[in-house]
Amino acid sequence: MTALLLAALLAILPGVGSAVAPAAAATAAVPRMARPAPDSTQTHYAQKNAEALRNLLQEADTRARRLLCRYRLYPLTQDESYLEGLPEDPPQNATARELALLAGLWGYRAAEASVFGAMQAGRRSMDLLEAARAKDPEAPFVLLIGGQSLLYRPGLAGGSDAEALRRFRRLRKALDGRPDAAVAPTEAALWTWYALRETDRLDAARALHQKLAARDLPPLYREFLEHPPGR
Repeated sequence: MTALLLAALLAILPGVGSAVAPAAAATAAVPRMARPAPDSTQTHYAQKNAEALRNLLQEADTRARRLLCRYRLYPLTQDESYLEGLPEDPPQNATARELALLAGLWGYRAAEASVFGAMQAGRRSMDLLEAARAKDPEAPFVLLIGGQSLLYRPGLAGGSDAEALRRFRRLRKALDGRPDAAVAPTEAALWTWYALRETDRLDAARALHQKLAARDLPPLYREFLEHPPGR
């Protein structure tokens, strides 16, 4: 995909409001719970703003943040340096999100490798995904990357379009009220549409396509909808 030179707006940190409760002699201010801001990586990714993601990677101070930035940067840039130095075994105390992101990065390695290298990288990716599912099968990135893996794996290797669709539907539910999950609801809807199409649920796919097409989608999502990836 060709990256567009569009600047993405950074997510604005939510402020803390207040609710006023009447009392007999005075009114007392009751703080309102702040909603989490959308993760900025998903905003920059959807806008195809690789430069902003590179800046986030340079500023990242946790392993989880670095993995997330690398996972979003590689498909935008095809820069193989983001696939270098990946651990072959699950890091100690890794979260389900970290394990799923590592599985995704190893999956990218498999797609770029020779036949023998692809087998090794693919096996590591699948092992990491299983470890992620064991920790938290409903974690957004576990569902997203797991569903993608099921779509692109051959049937003999455990691939299943129908199971991928189930994962993406669970992902959409898992994202309710979680703008900080770093997976946009629109991204989950796009993959659900893609899986509906691949499983020949054409009426449902058409209906979801119409809803998505009517939105003001950011560049990456619009491109996915108009030119979906091949298999």
